[in-house]
Amino acid sequence: MDFLENANPVLAALAGGLLTWGLTAAGSAMVFFFKEIKPKVLNMMIGFAAGIMIAASFWSLLLPALEMAEGYSYPWIPVVLGFGGGGLFLFLADRFFPHQHGVDGHPESLKKGASVRRSILLITAITMHNIPEGLSFGVAFGTAGQSDTVTFVSAAVLALGIGIQNFPEGAAVSIPLRRDGMSRTKSFLYGQASGIVEPIAAVIGALLAASMQGILPYALSFAAGAMIYVVVEELIPESQADSHLYGHSATLGAMLGFMLMTLLDIALG
Repeated sequence: MDFLENANPVLAALAGGLLTWGLTAAGSAMVFFFKEIKPKVLNMMIGFAAGIMIAASFWSLLLPALEMAEGYSYPWIPVVLGFGGGGLFLFLADRFFPHQHGVDGHPESLKKGASVRRSILLITAITMHNIPEGLSFGVAFGTAGQSDTVTFVSAAVLALGIGIQNFPEGAAVSIPLRRDGMSRTKSFLYGQASGIVEPIAAVIGALLAASMQGILPYALSFAAGAMIYVVVEELIPESQADSHLYGHSATLGAMLGFMLMTLLDIALG
């Protein structure tokens, strides 16, 4: 992977964003083959996505942020403040742009005969979720080469991990829409649209990281805080919907997702 080390960080971030968008679209395309997802499988898929995001937040963002902050008098300050800032950012976004939470135990799904307004709320919610994901690996690409921990390879692994969790996320959006009466094509378009923002957010993250060297530990921690906020606020509650009926599928999915992202980061990053 030597060619990655000489890559332009902004172009690399764009390529990573296109990959994650493409995997979102691939997951959304499952709507052409299936009309429903069993709730147990759906919960496992969402748990899997949560596990990947938790692992990515630690291995690819918080740990490098702490290493880069070692020159500070108090290394914990940028890590803690940045992490809190990321969570606060999404908290305020939720307050100013409220969105539709789960309906009938399914994440961001729509009831039959739902209005256009609900469809818009759905896309707004999923888009908000994907912004911190795009920012996270964009910042990682912009930071690459400035520490022993953050390299182009580790940034690429982070993008790949997010892309892998985007596949089931895309299916978890499009298939419930189809189940609730939307056409296959429209359900696919809504599902893949949720990933469009990631290339944009990734490029912004790379540009900001490359131009503001002094705040890189804050930026990495900020991205981690935003991702963990999404996991705790949305993914974990949604994955645990009716867990008394469907067992520990969400927990199993989260464990597998964390293990996979950890393997990718250690083996490749």
